[in-house]
Amino acid sequence: MNTGVLWLAVIGLGLYHGLNPAMGWPLAVANGMADRRAASVFATLLPLGGGHFAAIAVGLAPFALLSWYVAWSQAIRIGAGAAVLLFGVFKLINRRHPRLLARIPPTRLAWWSFLMATAHGAGLMLAPFMLGLCAAPGHDALAAGLARAQANIGTNLAATVLVATVHTLATLLAGMAMAWIVYRYLGLRFLRRAWLNLDAVWGASLVLAGAAGIGLAL
Repeated sequence: MNTGVLWLAVIGLGLYHGLNPAMGWPLAVANGMADRRAASVFATLLPLGGGHFAAIAVGLAPFALLSWYVAWSQAIRIGAGAAVLLFGVFKLINRRHPRLLARIPPTRLAWWSFLMATAHGAGLMLAPFMLGLCAAPGHDALAAGLARAQANIGTNLAATVLVATVHTLATLLAGMAMAWIVYRYLGLRFLRRAWLNLDAVWGASLVLAGAAGIGLAL
């Protein structure tokens, strides 16, 4: 599979995550309106981005640590895709948010962002595509012998950080753009009238991402 397609998937999912209100852009709007300063909208960028990055990295790291990944790459990628698909079905059936998320004060944006992205399976959604990048040409040669397997772990971890970074930047770009548009032009009236519950859409997205991961592995 062309690595360009996989990177486009990573970036595309980042933009999609950023547009999803569950990932935090309404909090950026609320922060700006509370302080009545546009700068306060973007003051949330670091904590929201840091929390999302941590959730993505933590979700992908276990897959990167599989030193025997190359030998079983197709089976693992299919398994990861199936896990994403099944989690999507679960989210379609059970759309309740963990009560813990409602108890976190807005001042702890990074912690909130991390838990929200983790609870929604944001990192899991990226796993099949990250695994495809780890199996791309240049990684296979690292699988021969224990020393090379250890080198492969390091390379995969580096790929994990890169995927999490690129994805988070795309998420922040979309999320902050949405927050700015709502804060500057649309206002609270838009949120009251146009608020959408995207839990069903998110669950369906997980199912599609899982199916795409399986398809790319075959």
